[in-house]
Amino acid sequence: MKTINVVGLGNILFGDEGFGVEVVRALEASASWPEHVQFVDGGTQGLYLLDWFESCDALMVFDSIIPVEFEPKVYLYCKEELPAFIHRKMSAHQMGLSELLAVAKLHGREPAEIVLIGAPPHDLGLGNGLSEPMREHLERAVAMGRQMLEEWLAE
Repeated sequence: MKTINVVGLGNILFGDEGFGVEVVRALEASASWPEHVQFVDGGTQGLYLLDWFESCDALMVFDSIIPVEFEPKVYLYCKEELPAFIHRKMSAHQMGLSELLAVAKLHGREPAEIVLIGAPPHDLGLGNGLSEPMREHLERAVAMGRQMLEEWLAE
């Protein structure tokens, strides 16, 4: 049985920066998932999340991301497509994502399957919650996450 960890990154205090955490909460609540699918509010824990990255067969990460060239939409990167380095950082946890993946690979414990799903933020204001565009992206991100989880569970 494939173990799956679903991790949401971000700081919910800074508006759209909390996108990853909000998506994981909504995805977990969207269905009754088997117990080998673990949902993690990773917040801004950085390297403290290493065990969650190394202890699974498949890893799904949600985050507020800014691709080098971007449109305001939800992006999905599979393992081979993951950006080697997050070019624009909004907080310390983004560097942690790149480092976590690199350390897991160095340890020989990189998950066989990795997916990053995210969207560019619109509002990073303190205490603002998700902006209207990000709430719309949240629904799309949850749908993309559900589809990927269902595929992984069917294997």
